[in-house]
Amino acid sequence: MEFILQPWPWYITGPLIAIVMFIMIYLGKTFGMSSNLATICTIAGAGKKSDFFRTKWRERTWNLVMAVGALIGGFISQFYLSEPTNIDLNPQTVLKLKSLGFNDAGQSILPGELYSWANLLSIKGISILVIAGFLVGFGTRYAGGCTSGHAITGLSSLQKPSLFAVIGFFIGGLIMIHLIFPLIF
Repeated sequence: MEFILQPWPWYITGPLIAIVMFIMIYLGKTFGMSSNLATICTIAGAGKKSDFFRTKWRERTWNLVMAVGALIGGFISQFYLSEPTNIDLNPQTVLKLKSLGFNDAGQSILPGELYSWANLLSIKGISILVIAGFLVGFGTRYAGGCTSGHAITGLSSLQKPSLFAVIGFFIGGLIMIHLIFPLIF
């Protein structure tokens, strides 16, 4: 039982992801969370406003089952298969985060300074959510998929556009964390 409550090591989770990817490639399916959102928008009638959403969503219901499974799996792993644990952050990172106002840096996965209801429902929190949501939506559409789709499915099937997209994601992440994030906090 002790093993189950600890974060699983890379040599367990990596091969599990690879097995899932082999099965999905064999079945002609692709993995990516943005395609689930597109399917939900299609079901909700977004095809009336945009040609992008005019698809046969019934052919992609398996994707919705995967999304529901990811939500249920995340819930089970968080609340039944994990114990609260500190994050092993570099001491310099902890000091930098504390200087930005993150008092419990390294103490939880989701810092209260960002994810508490009070902070999320503030003007600043709502503004960050709206702007971030727009940028993620725009970037996902522009890149032709999300980070999980490109990094897991695209790279495992050796797609060159996915390699460029993943490089772009990393560059964007570095710009965000080193240049923009300090301006926000």
